[in-house]
Amino acid sequence: MTDIWRLSASDVAQHIARRQFSAVEAAQAALARLDAVNPRLNAVVDWRPDEVLQRADAIDAALARGEDCGPLAGVPITVKVNIDQAGFATTNGVTLQKDRIAATNSPVVDNFLKAGAVIVGRTNTPAFSYRWFTDNRLHGRTVNPRDASLTPGGSSGGAASAIAAGIGHLAHGTDIAGSIRYPAYACGVHGLRPSLGRVAAFNASGPERNIGGQITAVSGPIARTIGDIRLGLAAMSGADDRDPWWVPAPLTGPDMPRTVGLCVRPDGLDTSPAVAAALVDAAERLRDAGWQVEELDDVPPLQDACTTQIVLWMGDGYDAMVSAAQQEGDAGAIAALAGQASLVGAAGAPDLSKALIRRATLARAWQEFTTRYPVLLMPASAELPFASDLDLQGPDAYARVWAAQAPMIGLPLTGLPSLVVSTGMAGTRPVGVQLVAGRFREDLLLAAGEAIEARGTPPMPVDPAV
Repeated sequence: MTDIWRLSASDVAQHIARRQFSAVEAAQAALARLDAVNPRLNAVVDWRPDEVLQRADAIDAALARGEDCGPLAGVPITVKVNIDQAGFATTNGVTLQKDRIAATNSPVVDNFLKAGAVIVGRTNTPAFSYRWFTDNRLHGRTVNPRDASLTPGGSSGGAASAIAAGIGHLAHGTDIAGSIRYPAYACGVHGLRPSLGRVAAFNASGPERNIGGQITAVSGPIARTIGDIRLGLAAMSGADDRDPWWVPAPLTGPDMPRTVGLCVRPDGLDTSPAVAAALVDAAERLRDAGWQVEELDDVPPLQDACTTQIVLWMGDGYDAMVSAAQQEGDAGAIAALAGQASLVGAAGAPDLSKALIRRATLARAWQEFTTRYPVLLMPASAELPFASDLDLQGPDAYARVWAAQAPMIGLPLTGLPSLVVSTGMAGTRPVGVQLVAGRFREDLLLAAGEAIEARGTPPMPVDPAV
C-alpha cells in the first residue's frame, strides 16, 4: 500500500473503518512523517507522541467493540496553537503566553475529538496571529515546503506547511483577514473560511471575538483535497452552547443555478498576469463542467470593506495591542500594527459605531450580489505568494503587501464563506483562485471547487524543497 501519510483524510477514514489498517498505524505513519520533515519546516511546534498513540489505540479498541467513533475515526490532524487544547499552552506564537495552559478544549477541538480525529500536533503562527508570514520569538520560523524563499503564509502558516508536506491529513486554521486562505494559497493546498456562525468558537484562555462578535477569527479546514475540506467542515461545525453566535444551519442548501461571476480585478485590484491567467483557466474548467460563467467588471465594494474590517478589528483596543507587541518585542507584530496606525490609531467609540453601521450596509450589498451570482470567482491575492518577510522591507513593501491582500481582508467583514482552491504552479510559486458564495452556502463553494480541482492541482503532498 502507498505510504499512509500520503493518503487523503477521506481515504484514511475509509481504510480504518474497513480494518485495512489501524488508527495506530496511521498515527505511527503521521509521527514518522513529522520526524522526517518537520525539522526542516518547523510547521508543528508542540506534540506528544505517547498521547497521540494512546488516542489512536483507544480509537482502535472502540472500533473493535463495534462503536461508531465518528467520520474522522483514527485520522491524524493538526490544530493551531491559538486555540485551546486541554493540557497545552495556547501560545498564539507569543512568549508572554508560553505558560498559558488550557484547562478545557475549544469547541473546535471537542468537535474534532467527537468525530474521532487523532490530534498529532499543534501548528505554528506569527505572534498574535497578525501577519501573512509565520515567524515568532517563541517557536521560530515556519518554512514553505514548496520553496523556502517564499512565505508559507499566515497566520495559519504552520497548518498549511504541515498539510502540504504530509504531516497529518487535515489541518485546522483560523481566519480573520486571510489567515486560512492565504497560507493555503502560498503552500499550494486548499483552505476554507466558513460563514460567520458556522463553526463554534470559544477560548477560555483568551477571546476569539471582539465588537460583540462582529469580527471573528473563524475556524476552518485546510486540506489537500476538496473532499477533505468537506469532511473537515462537517466535523468542525457541530453545536456548542459556549458560542451564542453559532447557527444550526444545514450543510447543504436548496438548489441554485450553476452560475459563476468571474471578476479578475475586483474594485480596481492590480491583479498580476499569472493570477489573472489562473482565474481564466479556472473559469474554463467550470464551463467544461457545465457551469455558466459570466465575466464581470466589478463586485460590491471591497476596499471599503477592508477599511471597515480593520477599524473594527484593530480599532477596538489598538493601544493595548501596540503595548503588547512592544512588550513581546516581535518585529512583525509591531510592523503590522504600525501599518494601520493612521487608520485606527485614534479610533474611538463613534468611529466603531459608524464602522458597525457600515459593516451592515456592505454585508447586505454582498449578500444581495450572491443572489444574482451564487458563486463568485475572484483572486485570492493580487500577486503570487510573497517572498519571506516582504512586509518587513520598509513602508513601500508593506504597502505592496497590503494592497495585494484586499480579497483576503475585505471578505470576512461580509460574513460570507470563501474557499481558496490551488490550481497549479507558476515556476516554484503556487497559484490558485478564490470562490465566494452566500452565507451558509459552503456547499456551492465545494461543488465549484471540485469542478476546478478535477482538472488538476499542484502535486501534493511534497517533500520539502530545502
